Amino acid sequence: MPRPVVAAVLTVLGGFLIVLGGVVVLLVGAIFALFGFLSGFFLLGLVVGLLTILVGILMLAAPSLHVVWGALAIVLAIASLVLALGGFLLGFFLTTIGGLIAIRWHPPKPAFLTVEGHRVGPPS
Repeated sequence: MPRPVVAAVLTVLGGFLIVLGGVVVLLVGAIFALFGFLSGFFLLGLVVGLLTILVGILMLAAPSLHVVWGALAIVLAIASLVLALGGFLLGFFLTTIGGLIAIRWHPPKPAFLTVEGHRVGPPS
C-alpha cells in the first residue's frame, strides 16, 4: 500500500525540532520555578512536539486518513509557535509543509492490463 512518506518524514523531523523547542521552554520554566512560579504551561511545548511526532508516524500507519493527519499536523505546528518556540521556526515550517503535502497526497491509481497484455491507465 502506498504511503505519504515525504509528508511523514517532514512532520517527524519538525516534531523533533518542536520537542527541542519544548525542552528549552521547559528549562525556562524550571528557572521560573526556582523563583516560586510553578506552572504546567511550560510542559505543553514538549507535549505538542511528541504529538507531532505521533501524527507523523500515523501518516505511515494509516495512510487512508492522510487528510486528518495533515490537518492535525498543521494545527500542532501553529500551537508550537506559542508553546515551543515553533521548534526554532524550522520545526514549524517543516511540520506545516509536511501537513500540506499529506493533505494534497493521493494514492497512485493502479494500471490495468488489457487482453493483449498492454498496460493502460484507468479510465478517466
